Amino acid sequence: MARAPKFKHPQLRTAEDLEAAEGQIVELSKRIDFYLTEYTVELLANKMRAGDYVVPAYQREFTWEDERKSRFIESLLLGLPIPFIFLWETPEGLLEVVDGSQRLRTIEEFIYGGFRLGDLEQLTLCSGLSFDDLSSARQKKFKNRSIRGIVLNEDADEAARLDMFDRVNTGSKIANKAEIRRGALAGPFLDLVIELARDDRFLTVAPMSDKRRKEREAEELVTRFFAYSDGLVGYRDRPSDFVFDYAKVTNERFKAEPALRASYAERFERMIGFVERAFPNGFRRSGTGQATPRARFEAIAIGSHAALDVRPDLAAMPVEKLAVESWIDGSEFSDITGSDGANAKARLEGRINFVRDWLLAA
Repeated sequence: MARAPKFKHPQLRTAEDLEAAEGQIVELSKRIDFYLTEYTVELLANKMRAGDYVVPAYQREFTWEDERKSRFIESLLLGLPIPFIFLWETPEGLLEVVDGSQRLRTIEEFIYGGFRLGDLEQLTLCSGLSFDDLSSARQKKFKNRSIRGIVLNEDADEAARLDMFDRVNTGSKIANKAEIRRGALAGPFLDLVIELARDDRFLTVAPMSDKRRKEREAEELVTRFFAYSDGLVGYRDRPSDFVFDYAKVTNERFKAEPALRASYAERFERMIGFVERAFPNGFRRSGTGQATPRARFEAIAIGSHAALDVRPDLAAMPVEKLAVESWIDGSEFSDITGSDGANAKARLEGRINFVRDWLLAA
């Protein structure tokens, strides 16, 4: 791709500048190949039921609560505009749901799964009704409602798909950063991350609420462990950008060197085994805690890994000699794992080095 010309004031643009700008628009537009379509609610429900639409691994689990599902169905009953669903046409001809799986599954559940509406804000007399409770005429009208879709063609290149996926999800609650990575960067490294995030030992020392688990928090922590333990070169106080770029590069490394998978899994398992043995509360603040603060996880996980790299003998050292209790509940550790400026590089390195240095001094 031609390098963009150096910016000039619009009044000073030359004919050559404007020609280059037009060429850039044409060149980059070729990466975006999509078409608009419109589906009836009935068609969408039937295709979901038949498995004609693929809901890939990167889509979050069905996490909409009943209140949100009811509100969405109410919007359809009222005939309110519904956001586009976003699909990708795979080389095999399947339509993969990139954005909109919650809406599609809610429609299917309402029509075929017996879902009953909760308390509605406007259609109050419909509260508690199921699809089968509606009159035959209303059922037909509901099924005839239409929802627009954007289908990204298989010929659009990977960069276009990544960019479009990110733009669709930017600023929304439909997908968080871990989910975007899962969708845009599916590959062998992310497959390992997903596998390790489900490990029972990891979830025991790094507990989290069911809501956080469904929002892929476990995958976020595992990815950060690898990204930060591989080094912070290029980190600019924006973890989401750093981790995204890292995951993209590491996916390619895994493809080129399949043996890396085993070494990365071993690195993670060594760290979990050490934390499981040496830290009485795992990554929790207390023995009864049911949450894993990110800053605390980063400090303990990457700090332990760094210490073990220098002194592998720490893995077999008696817990009493490691004496983690002497500092883990202290005010200094609490301060450096606080939320203020937690993502600044100096703060991140500070909390990692704090744990590493204490362990190396044992």
